[in-house]
Amino acid sequence: MRVLVVYCHPVEDSFCAGVRDTAVAAIRAKGCEARVLDLYAENFDPVMRPEERRAYNHSAPEDPALQVHIEALRWAEALVFIYPTWWYGLPAMLKGWLDRVWAKDVVFTFAGTRQSIAPLMGHIRKIAVVTTCGAPWWWSVIVGQPGRKTIVRGIRALCGWRCRTLYLAHYLMDSSTPESRKRFLETVRRRLERF
Repeated sequence: MRVLVVYCHPVEDSFCAGVRDTAVAAIRAKGCEARVLDLYAENFDPVMRPEERRAYNHSAPEDPALQVHIEALRWAEALVFIYPTWWYGLPAMLKGWLDRVWAKDVVFTFAGTRQSIAPLMGHIRKIAVVTTCGAPWWWSVIVGQPGRKTIVRGIRALCGWRCRTLYLAHYLMDSSTPESRKRFLETVRRRLERF
């Protein structure tokens, strides 16, 4: 299986970097091919400019910087998103990536009405989210887990109709311990190997 890991964290030696490395090792241990898109390392521009927005409903993005991302999406059979949950949602960099790359004639098409949206990502059979959250689990649920819903519900809707999902979160990250982080990395390894 071809797995695209979309990684989004600005700090090179963050715990999320350890999560990324653990995830990639688990994917490769199962004999799958893994590619990593490191949005901060490549200085991805998350800002959609006015001319890009004006063309959004008419055709696929033309910005040459987005083509490697579009090609990676078309290559992948599974997606693994790794990021910190900030203010209950996706980091702005990752949200901007979705805004700019998950575009018409790339991941969906439509004839001009909401009812006619047709997904183009049927080749994606699995989506996993691995994140860290400063809040406790119960508070994240009360707030509605908008980041989780964006990917596990919204993005999944554009993928294969039997697309499986996995969501793993290390809650209370701000008060985590070496032991809790070690346990979480082991959970990531074990669950991704099975997934």
